[in-house]
Amino acid sequence: MHPEPRPPTQEPQAPSPPTRPLRRLLLTGAAGGLGRVLRPRLQAHAGIVRVSDIAEMAPAGEGEEVMPCDLADKAAVDRLVQDCDAIVHLGGISVERPFEEVLEANIRGTFHVYEAARRHGVRRLVFASSNHVVGFHRQTERLDLDAPRRPDGYYGLSKSFGEDLSRFYFDRYGIETACLRIGSSFPEPKDRRMLSTWLSYDDLAELVRCCLFAPRLGHTVVYGVSANRDSWWDNAGAAHLGFVPRDSSEPFRARVEQQPRPADGDPVLLYQGGAFVTQGPFETP
Repeated sequence: MHPEPRPPTQEPQAPSPPTRPLRRLLLTGAAGGLGRVLRPRLQAHAGIVRVSDIAEMAPAGEGEEVMPCDLADKAAVDRLVQDCDAIVHLGGISVERPFEEVLEANIRGTFHVYEAARRHGVRRLVFASSNHVVGFHRQTERLDLDAPRRPDGYYGLSKSFGEDLSRFYFDRYGIETACLRIGSSFPEPKDRRMLSTWLSYDDLAELVRCCLFAPRLGHTVVYGVSANRDSWWDNAGAAHLGFVPRDSSEPFRARVEQQPRPADGDPVLLYQGGAFVTQGPFETP
């Protein structure tokens, strides 16, 4: 058995930058929005950053390897993971889509990543989960890490599966994972909901760094959110990561609140998952 890490009793302090970076770090989903943000920032943490996606990527720079890969191809994923020390797994569909599409990229693909990690002895993963794992909770609730999961769509279901899968691979094989329930990571918050869910790019990069180098990770779930005034999420149970967000959505509040207010009863004002709770089903005529 692999006991879960316990948060420290003292106030968490941001850890020092690692003095011994990883030899080779894999980043999946490197062509996506957050993949493009993290790709250059991860170079400080590894001698080689191997980047992968099914979509077109920028050519390899110094200290990089570019390996296109369809995560639904088990053999290709096995080759992708070989010789890597750790994985930041962002790959997959990041919006609500028909179940068949989500199944291949987010469910089958994530299984292939964990199977390859097991086969090649990778001991630590950072898994991009999502706030949509708890999207059917009301915005009036404040959730800790033990709150029941209430996925708001097929995408949220796939991320809930990924959290269970990562737990299984920790319990069975000792592969440590940080499941990042990412809120809304953009240059700035776009609407009222994002005033609560916003995660700045700098805070995202710092959270990933903390997860890669925390002395004790085990299986940890953490909400990916900046220090926003009205956040719905409590990360006290993940204090052992040492993650201390530095940014806040507050400087953007006045501009965002000038937008027309949605009508009463609009899911954007009711549910933590916002509009995701109404998307689909995706039936063809």
